[in-house]
Amino acid sequence: MRTVLDLAVLGLVAVSQPALALADDKPAEAAAKPTLPDIPAPSDVAAPPADGEKAKSGLVSKVLSKGAGTAHPTAGCEVKVRYTGWMTDGKLFDTSEKKGAGFVAQFPIDLLIKGWQEGLKLMVAGEKRRMWIPAGLAYGDTPRRPGGPHGMLVFDVELVDIVAAPEKPAKKGKK
Repeated sequence: MRTVLDLAVLGLVAVSQPALALADDKPAEAAAKPTLPDIPAPSDVAAPPADGEKAKSGLVSKVLSKGAGTAHPTAGCEVKVRYTGWMTDGKLFDTSEKKGAGFVAQFPIDLLIKGWQEGLKLMVAGEKRRMWIPAGLAYGDTPRRPGGPHGMLVFDVELVDIVAAPEKPAKKGKK
């Protein structure tokens, strides 16, 4: 099953606020892939740093700038983020900036790759964090399309806001 982030990376989903939609209501294969801006990779993308925060899952992260919030994203909520992703060879493969500088993407947290789900739950609103996500928490070791993201991935993520989980409709009682 593809995740929302997976579809966004593949250029198959246009991320907009407040909802996610297929790009231009065309079949996914026909959706045009936006051009990526030139964003050079940070000098430390090749391997996680020794001083990074290491999780049992293999995720390594490092706070780039602290946020002002105290709440953390939880299952069922949505997140508003700015992000950029590179492979460990420094190749840029996705960024929210392809929609314009300052663009904020909104995703249901439960539909993101496991590495993002785990990393975002460590963050507070306003925080910027770099995450080294092992292949098993991302897209695997083999690209799903030629030149596509694979192996360990590195993301810079800014958690702009946490959107509460939508309320589930009340169950109707039997009559």
